[in-house]
Formats: sequence, C-alpha cells, structure tokens
Amino acid sequence: MSTHSITIAGKTYGSRLLVGSGKYKDFAENAAAAEASGAEIVTVAIRRVNLGQDAGAPNLLDFIRPERYTLLPNTAGCYTAEDAIRTCRLARELLDGHRLVKLEVLGDPKTLYPDITATLEATKVLVKEGFEVMVYCTDDPIQCKRLEELGCVAVMPLAAPIGSGLGIQNRYNILSIVENAKVPIIVDAGVGTASDAAIAMELGCDGVLMNTAIAEAKNPVLMASAMRHAIIAGREAFLAGRMPRRRYASASSPLDGVIG
Repeated sequence: MSTHSITIAGKTYGSRLLVGSGKYKDFAENAAAAEASGAEIVTVAIRRVNLGQDAGAPNLLDFIRPERYTLLPNTAGCYTAEDAIRTCRLARELLDGHRLVKLEVLGDPKTLYPDITATLEATKVLVKEGFEVMVYCTDDPIQCKRLEELGCVAVMPLAAPIGSGLGIQNRYNILSIVENAKVPIIVDAGVGTASDAAIAMELGCDGVLMNTAIAEAKNPVLMASAMRHAIIAGREAFLAGRMPRRRYASASSPLDGVIG
C-alpha cells in the first residue's frame, strides 16, 4: 500500500485529501478544483446541493461523476439528531443504497460547533442501521474515543470553527486524539491554507477534509493543487520523523577532526 493512501470502511483511496462541494461559483469550478486536488472523496451537503431532488436544476452529479469520485453525503445544516438521521436516510435513497456518510449535528448557527450529545445519539442509530459513519466532532480526545467505540469508521475533529481559516488551534489535543485512535483521524474544518494542511499531517492525522479554504481562495483550482502537495509533504515529513527541537544552535558540520 502506498504511504499516501488511506483506508476508510475497508476501501483504499490514493489521496488523503477530501474536498467539499460548496461555495464555488458553479459546479464546473468545483469539478476543476476537485481534479486539481487529486482527491477521491467529495463531500456533498444533501440539504443544499442538488443530486436529483430538483429535476429542473443543475445536478452536481453531471460534474462530479460517481464513477470517478466516492461521494460523501453530509448532514450539514442539521441541528437535531432526528434531522441528521433523516438526511442520511435520504442520501441512501438518492444514491442507490450508499452507506458511507459524514455525520454532523450542529449546536448553534454562530459557531457551527457540533452538538456532541446529539451527535452521539445520531451515531448510535445510524451505525445500528448499517451506515458507515464518518463523524464531525470537537477536538476533545474523550469524545473522539467514544465515537470510535460506537462504531464510527472515521473520526473528524475540527481544527477551528467551520469556514474560519484559522488553522489548527489545539495541536496537543489533535496529537492526543491521533495517538489513541484505531480508526482514521481526519481533520475537518478550520484549515485556511496549505501550511495548515501540512501541519495536520505532520501531527500524524490520516487525512484532511476541506472546502472553504479552496472554494474561497482567489484561485480555487491553484489552491486545490497547493493543498494536494501540502498533504503529501506533511505525510512524508511525519513518516520521516522530524529532527529534535533544541534551545541552542547545533553545527551543521561535525567538529571532529577540525584543524585548529
């Protein structure tokens, strides 16, 4: 298996970057950015994006082809467990029995922080119904472990609030989550630029999901390419093992045998 591949719910993907399908000027730009990113998983907000619900409107599936990408329906915009569960069931119906979903149950519209109690409740129901749940959550190591234990196929802690572009605000929590996980840990929300993505990977995260950082860039397609390289560089740096941090200088060349 390639060092750049990731396995989620038993399926292996060649890219550790997952991208979204919102905030682009049109579906064509979205498709071009997805192609430039190298991503193989594209997340779709069932409540906001037409996948055939509206026969008279442009259909995302005409641009993001299911035979090319794995679609990851998400429950963006849901504020109760019941709404999230209903949305996942709708996604399964629209996508011919599709089971892989991204669960997010939001707590309030200002912060878009997850409601963890409702998230846990929805997770239990969806896992029992046979869904393969990738779950958006806070960067709380205890809650992340609990979601893993409930049967989530991937846990997706936020780096910072959705759409904020603030980067990873609590590296130590993310590190703790990664160190204690037996399922993929994918940073979701808060990434703003390529260095943020690289840091997530250097911490040992298995992947990064992003949307706004690419869609709201001045040149989304170029930013998508930058993110592609950042994910690869960060992963390779993690595998290589960084040098230790030192308080003082250390000569680059050995001093042994130096002529006085």
